[in-house]
Amino acid sequence: MDSLFAKADAIRPVAKGQHGRPGKHSIKKAKAKEDTTPSDATALSVRAHTSIPRSLQPQETSASDSTPSSSKQKFNHIKNPKLRTHLTQSSSRSSHIHSLREDASLLTDALGASSGQVECDGPLERTWRLSQEDIVKEVGAEAARGRREWVLDGGPYRSRYTRNGRHLGIVGRNGHVASFDWMAGTMHSELQLKETCRDFTYLHDHTHFAVAQKKHVFIYDQNGVELHRLASHIEPSRLEFLPYHWLLASVGNTGHLVYQDTSTGALLTSLSTRLGPTLSLTQNPHSAVLYLGHTNGTLTLWTPNLSTPAVRLQAHLGGVTSVAVDASSGSAGRYVATAGMDGFVKVWDCRNWGKCVRGWAVRSGGGGGTKGGGGIEVDFSQKGFLAVVSGGSVNVYTPPTTRSPPPNSDPSSQITVSPPLYLTHPLPHRPSTSPRFSPFHDVLTVGHAAGLSSILVPGAGNPHFDSTEADPFEGRKARREREVRGLLDKLSPEMITLDASLTPGALAPPPKQTLPGGEGKVPELPYARMTRIDRLKASGKYDETGENEDPDVEMGDAEGTDGTKQEKLKEKHKMRGKSKSTKRYLRKHRKNVIDPTTVAIRAKLEKQREERRREVDVKRGIVNEDAGRKKSALDRFKRGVK
Repeated sequence: MDSLFAKADAIRPVAKGQHGRPGKHSIKKAKAKEDTTPSDATALSVRAHTSIPRSLQPQETSASDSTPSSSKQKFNHIKNPKLRTHLTQSSSRSSHIHSLREDASLLTDALGASSGQVECDGPLERTWRLSQEDIVKEVGAEAARGRREWVLDGGPYRSRYTRNGRHLGIVGRNGHVASFDWMAGTMHSELQLKETCRDFTYLHDHTHFAVAQKKHVFIYDQNGVELHRLASHIEPSRLEFLPYHWLLASVGNTGHLVYQDTSTGALLTSLSTRLGPTLSLTQNPHSAVLYLGHTNGTLTLWTPNLSTPAVRLQAHLGGVTSVAVDASSGSAGRYVATAGMDGFVKVWDCRNWGKCVRGWAVRSGGGGGTKGGGGIEVDFSQKGFLAVVSGGSVNVYTPPTTRSPPPNSDPSSQITVSPPLYLTHPLPHRPSTSPRFSPFHDVLTVGHAAGLSSILVPGAGNPHFDSTEADPFEGRKARREREVRGLLDKLSPEMITLDASLTPGALAPPPKQTLPGGEGKVPELPYARMTRIDRLKASGKYDETGENEDPDVEMGDAEGTDGTKQEKLKEKHKMRGKSKSTKRYLRKHRKNVIDPTTVAIRAKLEKQREERRREVDVKRGIVNEDAGRKKSALDRFKRGVK
């Protein structure tokens, strides 16, 4: 055993000092050598060829030692020792934070925008050749749970996720409605409404949802109990909920866009599109503007403040079957994808509606007249992946290819070749409807006639979430706090606008009205509260000749400081007594119909007028006080009365 320890160099001879005892310096050197030199041969071999990043290196107790020599700042010129120590510590902390940021930026640059995507090893490989079985074998067990098949009766089905991506709601054409936690596998409620149901959407959270049924919109709670019947929403076909404004919007066969405030229950407005039945409806999460697709191929943008569409675009030759807005960080709601019955998919730039960015004919058939039933439907993921469902297949495209035209293409042509395909998945059941990407997950759910299919799309979901906005792991208390905070921070419907520069919380622009005294001079009072002369002066229409004097203002004389008389503005005192409540009442009721109430009031006023006139005459001595008055039995006790 001693020979093994000796070979491992675990015991070293200690340098001796005077009188055969080990010295202090020798003990310190031995300790330092033992601490810095590892005894493991594997560690020695790894350490010789690797280096630990600065963010992972252990920090020393001394602030000056932890600071790199290149970023050290000397504060020797400061005499105060406390201030010098404080500045040294602040400098060391800032340099450490800067090094951490550099490491994070290097990691981000290494991953790039294509983090999580499937990459090819060679030039002959293609990602669209991978099947879902191959992807499930390579991903982890937690991610593989997203690949599911729901076999259900009553289709075709439409689906909708909550904002945090944890809960899933489905609705069948024949009336089957269900809401459940797809990650935990727990069912919230399941309904058999036994009538035609066209769409489903969650409200502020999974505890309330709305269903577009045959005649009206109905709201249910988490347990499936019917809470409200919204009779103003007639024959709805599509539903959308605006989370920051607490508005439920619906559009249907009547061609009316209806806004309902779910926090107060009041009907906000009902707008007539005058374009017939609406086939598709979606919202822009960045501006809360609604995008409607109509049967005549028109795409319109609506806000509750305008009775006419903010934008009207002839997008397709056939009806617009689906609309999707790219809400990724790179797009910020600027790109819109539309699909029509003419069999084409087009991507539009909201900054320039005159020409589409890219358009192509879809694979596996097209619109309503093709074999397979329903039309084309599209949806964007959180990272800008575009999913196109048509016929019996699902095609997914990556974001850079869908936003730019292909090389060597005719710039005047709006229809080009299709972008490179990322993934594809066949669906044997038709029609296929409602592609929905799950937030914060690489899962795409597609409804069809035999149920729903969830496929894995690596790199489609955003792995980073804001717990104050949408937290997939929130509990009951966090959900209650978020709901209360959402009600307190509820935005007014008047703030929904197409102009992206008008953001809530921004500073108001400077007023355009200025005084003639100079540029940049703003009036102290608002323009509406100024007098007529000040308003004329502010607008530059004041006439110094005095022809536009205010009738409520008269000119008077006043002595100036130099003894000369100057004109002075003196406000007139308006006559009183013309606006009494009784006379206002009589003026309003001047009509040819004899009203007993009016007659009684007129008689009372005449009597009061006669009494006042008599009092004046008595004071002047024109009429005796007792003249014209009937004598009573008590008058005999007065003096001079017989």
